[in-house]
Amino acid sequence: MERNNMKREKHTRRNSFMSYRNMALGLILMFRFFSVLHAQDIMPEKAKRDHNSGPVYSSTAMENLMKFIPVSCSMPSCFKDTTENVITDPNGSLDRFWEKLSVMDRPVRIVHIGDSHVRGHVFPYIMRKSLEEDFGHEAVIDYNVSYHTSGLAEETGKPGIVYHILGVNGATCESFNKPERITEITSLNPDLVIMSFGTNEAHGRNYNTAEHRIQIKNLIGELKKGCTNADFLITTPPGAYVRSGRRSRVINVRTPKVVETEKSFAAENDFAVWNLYDVVGGENFACKNWTTAGMYQRDKIHFTREGYTLQGLLLHEAFIKAYNDYVATKIH
Repeated sequence: MERNNMKREKHTRRNSFMSYRNMALGLILMFRFFSVLHAQDIMPEKAKRDHNSGPVYSSTAMENLMKFIPVSCSMPSCFKDTTENVITDPNGSLDRFWEKLSVMDRPVRIVHIGDSHVRGHVFPYIMRKSLEEDFGHEAVIDYNVSYHTSGLAEETGKPGIVYHILGVNGATCESFNKPERITEITSLNPDLVIMSFGTNEAHGRNYNTAEHRIQIKNLIGELKKGCTNADFLITTPPGAYVRSGRRSRVINVRTPKVVETEKSFAAENDFAVWNLYDVVGGENFACKNWTTAGMYQRDKIHFTREGYTLQGLLLHEAFIKAYNDYVATKIH
């Protein structure tokens, strides 16, 4: 009897010990559970990705970012075999000019010279007004330019774009290289000279590449003497037809030779070039594209207002792309 009572007491003590142990384990687990919850509560949640945020720039970089100019593509969808509309300037020959534009603490002067495509005033005037909108028009007195007005800008002395237009019907690089022309250009103190020749060179039946190169070199050489602070941009002709017989016209096969001369000269002498001819379709489609769009006049050498307007918009597009590329290099 006594032995049975001892067994029951031992069993009771064992059960009590197990109960205490289980209770202790339970308390420990509960403590750990609430500790984890507490730790999770004070841990900040991982922030969701903000698609609108980007890198943090310095104040100088931010100033450069603000200098980007928006520009849209102007190429008609009906134009075939077009190439990227850019200015080719692998060695940065225009960097000095782009820097002047980005600072814009004085009048920045551009003189656009060339043949009848420039003399018509529409093509370069579209370029002028676009740049005035981009960089400021306070540097000039606003007036409408037409074929019957001068293309020279009237300066106010304030900072901004000053875009002078000097075109001559029938002009070539050689015919422009006259003392009176050189003096007229240099007196305008340009920061950039845009040279748009080639159509009339291509109409010479005895066109000679070597002679053409010498003519380009001589003209730029004379301009450099009086425009020591000027940079140069060469533009190629847009493409044209020539007469074949009394009434019919065919595509001028000498234009690609002229374009290649201007491109190779620019590359070998470190000048920037805008190859309008290839941009709008090149040897296979440039003239056909202009014709399909109805942008030639009857002679298929000169262009309608719409054609020249498009040329001005395309030059502006390539120009601003090059400027924005320069600004981008200043950020990094």
